[in-house]
Amino acid sequence: MLGNMTEIGLDRRRIVVGGIVLLVLLAVAGRYLLRSGGTSIPPPVRVAAPTSVRPSAQLFVDVVGAVRRPGLYRLREGSRVADAVTRAGGPTRAAQLELLNLAARIADGEQIVVPRRGAVAPGGDGAFGGAQAPNGPVHLSSATLEQLDALPGIGPVTAQKILDYRRQHGAFGSVEELDAIPGIGPAHLAQLQGLVAP
Repeated sequence: MLGNMTEIGLDRRRIVVGGIVLLVLLAVAGRYLLRSGGTSIPPPVRVAAPTSVRPSAQLFVDVVGAVRRPGLYRLREGSRVADAVTRAGGPTRAAQLELLNLAARIADGEQIVVPRRGAVAPGGDGAFGGAQAPNGPVHLSSATLEQLDALPGIGPVTAQKILDYRRQHGAFGSVEELDAIPGIGPAHLAQLQGLVAP
């Protein structure tokens, strides 16, 4: 009887010792597998979220005429003539704002002339578009739709084509570039000589 009890006690000890050894082996094997598998996987790369989708483009315009602080100003893309006049300190008492199209969008490199009372617009029609000097040719690189439309042989459709060309290609380098615009040929170019400038 004592022998049976001793055998049962030894069997239990063997089972317990065997279980412990098995657990230790599993722990060592698991650790080995994790260590060897972990070296082949690179650590995750963290990418910072973009702070803004697109920085707004900037334009440079020259504001002259009847404003408090004439000069060169930097404005955001999509700004209007009114924004440029405000940036230049606002109009003076001598300004005749009704001759200026305050709602016109401005283009990079444009000169905005705020007319004084008594000034005459190009062509003598008394209407400034916001980018033209009071006496002189219409500047293709800064003229508004209204100014271009007032030119002989240029209607609103062709005037819009000129504006579209200017948006795609930038400021005009010469008057001859008008030849690249559909609807303007050599005859129109000859008619516009002296009336327009780059």
